[in-house]
Amino acid sequence: MARENSPPPYRRIAAEIRRRIDLGELRPGDTVPSARQITREHGVAIATATRVLALLREEGLVLTRPGAGTVVAGDRAPAPAARPAGADAELSRDRVIRTAMALADAGGLAAVSLRQLAAELGVATMSLYRHVRGRDELILAMADAALAEAPLPALPPDGWRPRLELLARAQWAVYRRHRWLPHVISISRPQPMPRGMAHTEWAVRATAGLGLDRHLRWHLALTLIAYVRGIATNLEMRAQAEQDTGLTDEQWVARQTAAFQQLITNGRHPTLAALQAEGAVDLELDTVFEFGLRSMLDGYATLLDGLSRGR
Repeated sequence: MARENSPPPYRRIAAEIRRRIDLGELRPGDTVPSARQITREHGVAIATATRVLALLREEGLVLTRPGAGTVVAGDRAPAPAARPAGADAELSRDRVIRTAMALADAGGLAAVSLRQLAAELGVATMSLYRHVRGRDELILAMADAALAEAPLPALPPDGWRPRLELLARAQWAVYRRHRWLPHVISISRPQPMPRGMAHTEWAVRATAGLGLDRHLRWHLALTLIAYVRGIATNLEMRAQAEQDTGLTDEQWVARQTAAFQQLITNGRHPTLAALQAEGAVDLELDTVFEFGLRSMLDGYATLLDGLSRGR
């Protein structure tokens, strides 16, 4: 019988992995047991194994690297002692930002700390403050640099719809490359980013010359930008879930089929049951994005046509 005060399984397993890290058995960059390994070795559910990795990630002990899995965080290494001579002098703001973006691409925004960044660059943490005033400024600079990867042509296409569609697709492509980016961009509290402002300028300029008032032009622009960002917030959550569980979306759905089937056929959801009976539907984020973009622009067209007829 387990003692009443014994820690829950996920904390006990996390403590064992933490001990191995502290003893140096698992060194910075080493892969820690995956969720599937934890499930197999400790006889716990996948949800418990996922919670183990989440706890270690929250403590800053591990981070996620695509292709490598969950690894011991590098900022636990004695980076300053291994720093090559002249490393501080070779540092530049662009290199700092690009290295931070690589960390975020690999492990999300949680993987970006000044300590971790300094370790990756092989410099003292304090040397970073010559290039950024702190983490907030760093994250903002990363977002602006990411948006620069979606340059808008100097000569825009003819018509408001092709211009807005070009902007939406450019932003979607950047969000797919940098899954952390939509979690930085704010619609309600816009940040002072030069490249971000260029995107907003493009969106507002697309409806110039149509005789629209400023309120409608702002709402048309920002609603489109908010739509793309909103869909993109799912990209990082999907990647993180796959990394934590070791299951693709398709594999996860397959494991939940019996539970969904029971819910759908209990008589309380007749519409879902009828649709399921007609056959399966592929619902990918890309197809949802395409459908939503087309539908939104169709709605814009109907609205603008109605306003034009009313004049």
